Amino acid sequence: MKRIPTSILWLAIALAGIALVASSFIMVAWLKLQPCPLCIAQRTLFMLMGVAALVAFFTHRNPAGRITGALTVLVAVSGAAVAGYQVWLQHQPANMFSCGADTNFVEDIVYWLGQQVPALFDAPGVCQDTSFLILGYSLAVWALVAFAACAVLGLWALLRRPRLHRHFAG
Repeated sequence: MKRIPTSILWLAIALAGIALVASSFIMVAWLKLQPCPLCIAQRTLFMLMGVAALVAFFTHRNPAGRITGALTVLVAVSGAAVAGYQVWLQHQPANMFSCGADTNFVEDIVYWLGQQVPALFDAPGVCQDTSFLILGYSLAVWALVAFAACAVLGLWALLRRPRLHRHFAG
């Protein structure tokens, strides 16, 4: 069985990050969705994850590749934590928790970014909203799955043994 090259794993994570960010912009525009602060935080983490994985793709054969690979995994795990928190919020009784600018550090950063670059980071939505579902699951659940999958792929790429090159004589 052929072994999947480590570079392909990093490229897959980078392309997933890019595709997920692009799809978030498309869904907001076409479906008139209102992203919340945690949605924007996840979008930002998908961007960071994609960039870090792209750098790991180009540098995977040297120490910088291992560092950016580890950063990719760290960002993916952070994204899974943010998405997991939003999933938890969505399963709480209505109006028990809110996602406003005064509730936590992540949301403060998102609101600040929204003031700086509204086209990318404006967050007028509510974190507990589950009105838009795909196959019965909220976008936060799908983001959690995507971040977890990217973290697993990244760990797989980081923990692999370097391939031994065998040279056969004549």
